[in-house]
Amino acid sequence: MTGFGADAINPYLAFEALWQARRDNMIDIKSDDAIVAAYRKGVGKGMLKVMAKMGISTLESYKGAQIFEAVGLAQAVMDKCFFKTASRIDGVGFDTLQSEGEKRHQLAYHSETLDNLGQYHWRSGGETHMWNPATIANLQLAARNNDESAYWAFAKHANEQGTRNSTLRGLMSFKKGNPIAIDAVESAQEIVKRFATGAMSFGSISAESHESLAIAMNRLGGKSNTGEGGEDAKRWTPDANGDSRRSAIKQVASGRFGVTIDYLNNADEIQIKVSQGAKPGEGGELPGTKVDAGIAKIRHSTPGVGLISPPPHHDIYSIEDLSQLIFDLKRSNPAARISVKLVAEVGVGTIAAV
Repeated sequence: MTGFGADAINPYLAFEALWQARRDNMIDIKSDDAIVAAYRKGVGKGMLKVMAKMGISTLESYKGAQIFEAVGLAQAVMDKCFFKTASRIDGVGFDTLQSEGEKRHQLAYHSETLDNLGQYHWRSGGETHMWNPATIANLQLAARNNDESAYWAFAKHANEQGTRNSTLRGLMSFKKGNPIAIDAVESAQEIVKRFATGAMSFGSISAESHESLAIAMNRLGGKSNTGEGGEDAKRWTPDANGDSRRSAIKQVASGRFGVTIDYLNNADEIQIKVSQGAKPGEGGELPGTKVDAGIAKIRHSTPGVGLISPPPHHDIYSIEDLSQLIFDLKRSNPAARISVKLVAEVGVGTIAAV
């Protein structure tokens, strides 16, 4: 609400819910005033964290900045309630919003047993989920029995779920055009070189998955990405069968985890990660339970201690600072290409070109 221009907010419903939770012995806080103070402190820290991630240092700059993009709201709703905010795929209008609001209201006067709407786990007649009995059963059968027909049954059902509005991808289709001669099309061998595997650390997806992606991309002639967690030096030596587990793109993130001169020298491309991802909803965070001895060794940290990459790079506060980092990385590996990973946001063009 502040981001859309509100000067003050009274979260009375949140306060009343927390007060009731205290009366029901669900919260161990002695007074209602203490609950309000704790809530305000938590919300304030959350706002400051979001502002910091966006590079905003004052509340006045955040208020009314409209640094948002809507998903699933009709243009009529946007024009009336969220003027000039982007909603590029359209969506539900006021009639649907009213209908859903009335349904939620009626749930308060239903039977003593609350309905399970399947918001978090699949329920018949509830929310649509990509992982449901049909997809899970077929995938398990395919994996356990190496059953190709079960895999294709899984793929068919998953794709059908996508087209039934489970994903944004399912709402899209290819535009038909005039065919061109096959000899005017790039070869498959060249096209696959541009396949992308994302940039997730091996600590987040497991070393086995990470190395498999690297092997696959190296076989295709493409490039896999280390993510911001460093890379085991053993992967820089080819395997006996000729496969390479080395990621061609090495990331340098704000935490500098695993970044050494050897790491940089074993890169075809060095990527400065300015934007963060989505691990547990915040980005750049690896919980302590995942930081085992192997991960800690490569990240030069302590086992069992959670690792967080700060939202900003504390050595980059200007275009000149970014240029200096690019210069330094070039000196560490003159043969490597230097790239910068930035946030994609509607209405934002080129941020920096060095």
